[in-house]
Amino acid sequence: MTVADLFCEREKQNLSPYAFLTCNTRGREHPYVPCQNRTEFQRDRDRIIHSKAFRRLMHKTQVFLFPVDEHYRTRLTHTLEVAQIARIICRALLLNEDLCEAGALGHDLGHTPFGHAGEIVMQSCYDKNFTHYKQSLRVVEKLEKDGKGLNLTWEVRDAIVNHSGDCQAATLEGRILKFADRIAYINHDIDDACRAGILSLDDIPAPILEVLGRGHGERINTMVTAVIEASHGEPDISITPAVGKAMNDLRNFLFEAVYRNPIAKGEEAKAQTLLEALFRYFVKNPDKMSPYYFKNTKNEPVERCVCDYISSMTDRFAIDTYKKLFIPAVWQTPVEY
Repeated sequence: MTVADLFCEREKQNLSPYAFLTCNTRGREHPYVPCQNRTEFQRDRDRIIHSKAFRRLMHKTQVFLFPVDEHYRTRLTHTLEVAQIARIICRALLLNEDLCEAGALGHDLGHTPFGHAGEIVMQSCYDKNFTHYKQSLRVVEKLEKDGKGLNLTWEVRDAIVNHSGDCQAATLEGRILKFADRIAYINHDIDDACRAGILSLDDIPAPILEVLGRGHGERINTMVTAVIEASHGEPDISITPAVGKAMNDLRNFLFEAVYRNPIAKGEEAKAQTLLEALFRYFVKNPDKMSPYYFKNTKNEPVERCVCDYISSMTDRFAIDTYKKLFIPAVWQTPVEY
């Protein structure tokens, strides 16, 4: 038996009856040679980590646009926190941790620059149905590796595209991602908002903190424990009612206090104007995109390819591209007084 075979046998012996076993995967879209040392989901995890899209997440906005302070979360640190929370829940429920981790690491690969502000621009400029989770699926199926895609398993792709929105992933491991994603961003966004001086713990309604706790780690532990307790031995993933209500109340509070806060989001209009200008420019001048995205215009609409190109950009690359295209070089030189 290979090492991968031993892993699969261990899953059969140790995992919950509700776990998705690697041996039952629907497989990949394209032929491949199995790895002797890794299961299929372990292999997916590694393919995602080594992708260019994953590396770009370090320079994409989570909530605060292009922050100078290095302690603010980026899309990459958010992804790592989601993966960590998802693994804890998955392990406690005796589910397939490799599948869950791979989905978590890939869930935001298609996120636009400037966070959800960029997503809104793609909806207005390209397609009202554009979402970052559908774009993440497109990244792993088509855009990575110069059009070859990552050739991930069906279950990991299903977890990625269904981590947000109204749809449900087919596996319990995929359904964990919705809870892990929300637990991660609710808590780290409080941390970042306090660091930015636009929020303090005392601003959060007391009944919410009484249920969830005041400390960052305490709140995460409360929510994670509530998911584990409600889902243990069950054929679905849920959360205990009291903690679930407090979590939703906290999320609603953050929408008003942080996500729509003019200090946190004061620069978003500028970022959106920047992306709108880039979109219009590249639709008119598709040959100015990078060669790969321009090549795709032979087979797909220009607007689709421009959306792919802009969605792939980091905050910094989008800003630099805008400067090169629209700001005279002499104006980019600092003036000393």
